[in-house]
Amino acid sequence: MVDRGTGGSAAVEPREADDAIAHLYAGHWAGLVRLAWLLLRDDQLAEEVTQEAFIAVHAGWGSLRDPGKAVAYLRRSVVNGARSSLRHRGVEERWVERQKTDGTALGTPEPGPEDRVLALESHAVMIDALARLSQRQREVLTMRYYLDLSEAEIADALGISAGSVKAHAHRGLAALRDQMETRR
Repeated sequence: MVDRGTGGSAAVEPREADDAIAHLYAGHWAGLVRLAWLLLRDDQLAEEVTQEAFIAVHAGWGSLRDPGKAVAYLRRSVVNGARSSLRHRGVEERWVERQKTDGTALGTPEPGPEDRVLALESHAVMIDALARLSQRQREVLTMRYYLDLSEAEIADALGISAGSVKAHAHRGLAALRDQMETRR
């Protein structure tokens, strides 16, 4: 901390925030992008949401109460960013659907190469089943089984109680089990 002539108040040196974010970026970027992708199923949007989370943490580094919890804050920011993107996507899809029903049909874009490759992979069935779950169930199961987070960490990241995490996980697993059994 350096006094910048503000009457004795301490300010965070920009270098401290830069170093902390560089360390967090090196250790957590890929995992956070994967989390965002599992929630959004869009490569570019997943990277964008994750980048925005890092930018927000860097900008607010001096006001973090506990810099040791920066990873949890990043995780929560990624989940919230994914939620916002999904809401925006829903608005766009409803608008396009209205345009189609109004007789001004818009052409639907063809799936990109990433979508075609993923559709061919053996785990595509599970990803599709996961996508059919409710948003909260998908978030809980992704964080639990993909990121291997504890119930407490998931509850903190999503801003819900540990009991809610358990309930969403139980219901989500039951729904996945039912979906997979009906595919056999």
